[in-house]
Amino acid sequence: MKFVTWNVNGLRACVNKGFMDFFNEIDADIFAVQETKLQEGQIELEMENHHDYWDYAEKKGYSGTACFAKNEPISVKYGLDDEKFSKEGRVVTLEYDNFYFVNVYTPNSQNELKRLDYRMEWEDYFTDYLCELDKKKPVILCGDLNVAHTEIDLKNPKTNKKNAGFTIEERDKMTALLSKGFVDSYRYLYPDTTGVYTWWSYRFNARNNNAGWRIDYFIVSDRIKDKINDVKICSDVMGSDHCPVLIDIDL
Repeated sequence: MKFVTWNVNGLRACVNKGFMDFFNEIDADIFAVQETKLQEGQIELEMENHHDYWDYAEKKGYSGTACFAKNEPISVKYGLDDEKFSKEGRVVTLEYDNFYFVNVYTPNSQNELKRLDYRMEWEDYFTDYLCELDKKKPVILCGDLNVAHTEIDLKNPKTNKKNAGFTIEERDKMTALLSKGFVDSYRYLYPDTTGVYTWWSYRFNARNNNAGWRIDYFIVSDRIKDKINDVKICSDVMGSDHCPVLIDIDL
C-alpha cells in the first residue's frame, strides 16, 4: 500500500499551487494532510473514488487535518478523548482490518518556547494513545511532528538547540515514543543519510540552500517495520513550505 503525508500550510493556497496534480499523480491509498486552515464547507475538491475525513480547529484559519482514503475504514475518530487536546483539529484516526492509520499535526512549542509545557503534556497523552492502539493492531502514524529528532535531521543543529522543534525536551519525547515499540520508517531504511529535509523556512532563501528540517514522518509499529518497501521524501514537490513524504508498505 502507498500512503502520503503533507503539511500543506493552507489547503486552499496549496490547491492553487498544484496540489491536485500531485494528488492525482501519486495515487495513494491514503493521502493525509495537515495545517489545512479550513472550516467545514470552505473548499470543494474533486476526488473521485475517495472518502474524506476532516478534523477542524475551533479557531478559524488555524491547524486542521484531513485524510483522503480510497477504502472506507471500519471506524473514524477525530481528535483525542481529552478535550484539552481536541479543540485544534490535530488528529484523525482511521481503523482498518489489520492496522490503524493516524494522521497528526503536533502542536508547535512556539517562539520562546511559550507552549512547551502544553507540548510536553500532549506528547505524553498522545504516546499513551498510540500505545493503546498498538495493543490491538499495528499503527501507522504520519504527519508533522514538529521535531527534528537527531542532529542529522536539520541543517544547523548547533544554533537551534534551544529553539522550538529541536529542544532536548521535544527530542526526548520522540525517543520515548520510539522506545515503546515504534520505528521512524525513514531512519530504519536510511539511518545515516544527511541533507534530506521536509520543511524549509520561507526566510533566508532556505529551500534553495537546502537549510531545512526533517519534521514530517511515518512512524510505524516495530512489528511491521520489515514490511516497509521504501520511504521517499519528495523535496522537489512545491506548493508549501513542507514537502510530501511517501511510504510504500505491504499490509
